[in-house]
Amino acid sequence: MEPLRNDPQLGPLVEAHGDLSIGTADDEFERLLVAIVNQQLSVDSAAAIRERLFERVDVSPAGILAADESTLRDAGLSGQKVEYVRNVAEAFQERDLTRAGLADESDEAVIEALTDIRGVGVWTAKMYLVFVLGRPDVFPVEDLGVRKGMAHLYGYDEADRAGMREHAERWRPYRSYASRYLWRAVD
Repeated sequence: MEPLRNDPQLGPLVEAHGDLSIGTADDEFERLLVAIVNQQLSVDSAAAIRERLFERVDVSPAGILAADESTLRDAGLSGQKVEYVRNVAEAFQERDLTRAGLADESDEAVIEALTDIRGVGVWTAKMYLVFVLGRPDVFPVEDLGVRKGMAHLYGYDEADRAGMREHAERWRPYRSYASRYLWRAVD
């Protein structure tokens, strides 16, 4: 990860935090479901909804599809998120969206496959690439934390996504790892 260690702003974060992993989730469906639940919610609200959902429903494609809408709504999901989690459950039943099923697909192909599911956007697809598939070179500029990290460390305007993408090219092939350090910069 020399491109990160040699970066004047990221290098000290690498030194301070050591090697950060991008990892792979144990359960691909569960991780994507959690990403949907977390969308546009505070950390505390999302955690409370996840806890209730996991207590009341078998968190599997079949379990989500079998659950009554009222059960999902009582767990805290909005009507729209009920639709989204069911869309994800159906997609997992219809296609192999696991690590094994997507292993030979490019990052772009995975993003396209996931964003074809109503309720899954580019941010969610990139989080899936990083935290489920363990892809090392994804730059999720759509993430507010990444943009805040770029603003904090490099002085970018948070709206300058093009500039941030261009800047991140120097971190190839470790942009997923760079993102982890950018989050640490603002934590």
